[in-house]
Amino acid sequence: MSLKSLALIENWPVPHAAAGVVRADGTVLGVHGPAERVFPLASVTKPIAAYAVLVAYEEGALELDDPAGPDGATVRHLLAHTSGLAFDEHRVSARAGERRVYSNAGFEQLGEHVAKVTEMPFPEYVRQAVLAPLGMTATSLEGSPARDGVSCVADLLRFAAEVQAPRLLDPRTVAEAMRVQFPGTKGVLPGYGSQNPNDWGLGFEIRGGKSPHWTGALSSPGTFGHFGQAGTFLWIDPAAGVGCAALTDRAFGPWAVEAWPVFTDAVLSEVREG
Repeated sequence: MSLKSLALIENWPVPHAAAGVVRADGTVLGVHGPAERVFPLASVTKPIAAYAVLVAYEEGALELDDPAGPDGATVRHLLAHTSGLAFDEHRVSARAGERRVYSNAGFEQLGEHVAKVTEMPFPEYVRQAVLAPLGMTATSLEGSPARDGVSCVADLLRFAAEVQAPRLLDPRTVAEAMRVQFPGTKGVLPGYGSQNPNDWGLGFEIRGGKSPHWTGALSSPGTFGHFGQAGTFLWIDPAAGVGCAALTDRAFGPWAVEAWPVFTDAVLSEVREG
């Protein structure tokens, strides 16, 4: 099976794009565009960083409810964007758990916390804990764990297969990561405005009933993933049993708001028909 719907990326107003779809067992249902081309991930870095944090949790280096970040906040708060840290500044803008404040600074503090408890620089920990075991040889993180990763579609499909059928983590840990943390919390989804509730798991955004949203009308409420300001996204739809990654080299904007849901619905429709 090779999904024809992936060719829709040729209509996107971007210099270069690649996309692919994978099942939990690692079966790639199709790739369109340069699968090995390396693109900046922007915030699609966060799910990979979060997975490394969860490995540290399972290794016993930390607990999810250990204090981390500003006073009153924990590792769980940082992963779920409820620590109260501001978007891009290391300052407190709300009390921990009060509202969903999407925070790059929070992920940077996560990286610092993991580096401290593991006695290893966070980029190296990510490499050893996630990238090397999954064979993600084109992927690296040099800089902020919130946004400085680079990868290719082939590697992201390996990651999407892992998240659907975990080998590096206990499936119960991954299930917790995909469960809504701090249910009912309001907040702003960058690029899409205020959402009530603004559901997140541990490092992964959860679609829920959000509207508008960057996934499609056919996406199940349990769909989770992340998009990035570099014009990138990764989603996994457990109801459909597939994950999808798309990378471009044009910044997120109105073009993506228009194109991504149409693309996602076409992919899901073809998967269901196939």
